[in-house]
Amino acid sequence: MELRQLVYFEAVARLGGFTRAAEQLHIAQPAISAQVRRLERELGVALLERTTRRVGLTHAGRLLLVRARVVLAELDGVRSDLDELGAVLRGALRLGVTQILGSVDLAGLLAAFHRRYPDVALAVRSGLVAELLGELAAGTVDAVIAPIHDDLPDRYLARPLTAERLTLVTAPAHLLAGPRTISLATVRDEPFVCLPAGSGLHAILTAAAAEQGFTPRIQFEAPDPASIRRFVAADLGVALLAESAAHGDGPAIDVHRLKPTPPHPPIGLIRHRGQPMSPTLRAWVQHVQRHHQTN
Repeated sequence: MELRQLVYFEAVARLGGFTRAAEQLHIAQPAISAQVRRLERELGVALLERTTRRVGLTHAGRLLLVRARVVLAELDGVRSDLDELGAVLRGALRLGVTQILGSVDLAGLLAAFHRRYPDVALAVRSGLVAELLGELAAGTVDAVIAPIHDDLPDRYLARPLTAERLTLVTAPAHLLAGPRTISLATVRDEPFVCLPAGSGLHAILTAAAAEQGFTPRIQFEAPDPASIRRFVAADLGVALLAESAAHGDGPAIDVHRLKPTPPHPPIGLIRHRGQPMSPTLRAWVQHVQRHHQTN
């Protein structure tokens, strides 16, 4: 049994005759007739009831038609997968990431993706959420991994990947030496270190302080979370910092739980709703989803 025999047989059965099948397949009618007869001889049963007016299916033909369509559908799926794989392999992936990624192992994700698609051109740039969303809207990055804030505009699609918690960090030499659970109001008179205005962390700090009845004195603006940690370690001020960053590499600091804990948005994958998803981006999204479904 040959694949083309199933293709010819399915077309004859679906279109109700050899002439229509030949027209659709762009193959001479005698060739289709010959292959269907050969298929019947190989199977040892009649598949079609031929009359001068129409072509119908025998019982055996109906049974074979069901199986043939399954086989042909699988073949179409294989062709589609291979076509998409080819498009992925010829593609490029440009990611924007913030420095706060929680438990998202970006290096591990990229390494696994590179092993699977070694010819895809990968590029990563970092920045604040607002900057990266601007690049996503401009099409200079394909997706962003960042905190998903409640005010994320509707033009973006976001999938949460991991939760994050905010902590208060102080220098080891601070009066609050040693980890403890405190309220943000406890340090209301302290100078704060924070990311610049317009950042998500700046908005969270000012909102959390307002709920505690004070306005934080942000004396030091740091360009990134690693710089916040260095400023705090030098005893220049206190700061809110994501737990993953507070317990990451860097100079020693004391990490305190906050009660109540200011909410930190989940870390997730963000893409533009209005921009078509390339095969390469679709492969990346599926790759990230598979990883976080099993972890």
